[in-house]
Amino acid sequence: MTVDQARKAAQTASATVRLGSDPAAEKGHQRAGLSIADLIDAFLAGYVTKLKSKSRSAYAESLNKLRAAHGAVKAEALTRGQVAALHRSMVKAPYAANRMLSVISSLFSWAERNNLVPEGHANPAAKIGRYREQARERFLTGDELARLGDALRAAPVDPYAVAAIRMLVVTGARLREILHAQWRHVDVERGILFLPDSKTGPKPIFLNAAALAVLGDLPRLDGNPHIFPGKKDGAPRTSLNGLWIRLKRAAGLDGLRIHDLRHSFASIGAGASLGLRAPGSSSSAEPRRSDRRRGS
Repeated sequence: MTVDQARKAAQTASATVRLGSDPAAEKGHQRAGLSIADLIDAFLAGYVTKLKSKSRSAYAESLNKLRAAHGAVKAEALTRGQVAALHRSMVKAPYAANRMLSVISSLFSWAERNNLVPEGHANPAAKIGRYREQARERFLTGDELARLGDALRAAPVDPYAVAAIRMLVVTGARLREILHAQWRHVDVERGILFLPDSKTGPKPIFLNAAALAVLGDLPRLDGNPHIFPGKKDGAPRTSLNGLWIRLKRAAGLDGLRIHDLRHSFASIGAGASLGLRAPGSSSSAEPRRSDRRRGS
């Protein structure tokens, strides 16, 4: 707003007060009319859209629970008791219940900063005891790694999906770090996959011999810069869920999350049993090119 615009706005407000209206009070009435559903919509548009994709999905999931339970309640009227009851209803999913509390707390902190609830408004998610969360880490044993390797070798022909899972095991990288990696990020001579953007910012992932072997056997697709191309031209692969479900079933690894693979990458001695090099593959670790044009 320019100086002239600010002056005109002040003159308008002054004139409104002289005519018997109170802009501050009207703003308070408008604010008091906001429902939880309205507040969630504003939060999604004004804050959540700025987050990374995975965080946006997590926030939306928690906010949908709040919307379903109390969407029609006025934002200023939501009580700690109501939020605590919603938290208790999720006792069988303690991790999700605790994340929901954190999201609700963020929602009301953001609302106060943006004058959508009164300054000093008691955050309804505050002072509610969180559930105790058991450690979620899972480390594969040598036998489990061997069974996973057998399942990978017998998997349907999908070289990019199979190679992506092998890379998760031998690098300890996160799923999105691998799926969104591009060939230009690979420095074969120094054995580094340098990611310009990750969950923790710019990040180097060190490539051991097993990882370089996986990349060396993987063809590039013309027109797609990603190591693991998706179905859309120029886009990365978005998921490994289909193959991962089949692999878990074939290897007898029910309950294993794909995220658990990064906890087990230190057991690289089992790499040979993962079948990192397919029969008949090239012996060079240098990534090679192909005239294939469509990803899987």
